[in-house]
Amino acid sequence: MTGPRYTRLVQGLPATVPFVGPETQERQRGAPFAARLGANENGFGPSPRAVAAMAESCAEIWKYGDPESHDLRAALAAHHGVTLAHVVVGEGIDGLLGYLVRLLVEPGDAVVTSDGAYPTFNYHVAGFGGVLHKAPYREDREDPAALLALARQTGAKLIYLANPDNPMGTWHDGTALRAMLDQIPEGTLLILDEAYVDFAPEGTAPRIDADDPRVIRMRTFSKAYGMAGARVGYALAEPGLIAAFNKVRNHFGMNRSAQIGALAALQDQAHLRDTVARVAAARDRIARIAAENGLAALASATNFVAIDCGRDGGFARAVLTEMTRLGVFIRMPFVAPQDRCIRISCGPEAALDAFAATLPKALAAARKTSP
Repeated sequence: MTGPRYTRLVQGLPATVPFVGPETQERQRGAPFAARLGANENGFGPSPRAVAAMAESCAEIWKYGDPESHDLRAALAAHHGVTLAHVVVGEGIDGLLGYLVRLLVEPGDAVVTSDGAYPTFNYHVAGFGGVLHKAPYREDREDPAALLALARQTGAKLIYLANPDNPMGTWHDGTALRAMLDQIPEGTLLILDEAYVDFAPEGTAPRIDADDPRVIRMRTFSKAYGMAGARVGYALAEPGLIAAFNKVRNHFGMNRSAQIGALAALQDQAHLRDTVARVAAARDRIARIAAENGLAALASATNFVAIDCGRDGGFARAVLTEMTRLGVFIRMPFVAPQDRCIRISCGPEAALDAFAATLPKALAAARKTSP
């Protein structure tokens, strides 16, 4: 009896899972978490208008979603001052990154990212046979100059840069990224992941012509709009690149209720502004909790805060392990020296109360095991 004949590429890939979900950890520990502060979800929730629209749409869930996501794309085009041809909607930024890599990366092609940056992008590149080249962070921020130098050296087809950054929460002013774009090598496309830009200071998003062929910008409804479970992301780029997505995307991949909910969320900008204010207050509280425990919080332009535990990655992992054991779900960066930090998502007061009560105990236990 024979099994499936995997490709040589797949046979050579490790069976890795980029993220271990909180549900998996709850099953392993045999109890639910008291606070869910690790996945950068928006615990303040989506617009009530979005919830109502999705609930109403469920009676017609027997219908497929619009394969063109026309109404949502039209609303997004108006929101950003571009045309319908500049917008593609997909199954979160993760899904769109997969489609983009499929469009551009063949086995052996060079791709540039930062060491320790968003791992799902790396997962897609490896899955299509690309060769990843990684530049280190500089002062806990992605380094545009290093990324450009590496792209020139390798002839990279893609550069991935998140602004603001995940997992550190740091950011660059939009003018710096605009200057980076003017130095990008011929034939290289910049992927600008702006999943967290709604939380960032004014001027973080660079001013870029929508028809500029050197860049594609990724946005999402998962973060500020509070709809991570709906999996709605979108990209803005010149029409030729947007049209190319139709060659490879899953045309019925978008859930109908999610499309309807995202449209309602986009139309409720007052709720978005309220959420951004609540997230800013939560960031301040997380920083205070860190200071009360003798730790330093990094400045953040996202809905999470990286907290420097003051030692190495082994100590930070011990803190994370204790937090998990005590019932608070958090995460941490994967790569040194950023792995000296733990990362705390913003959330409602009750969740932050649980974090404040648990952190001193986790630190004390970690100091015993990592003196």
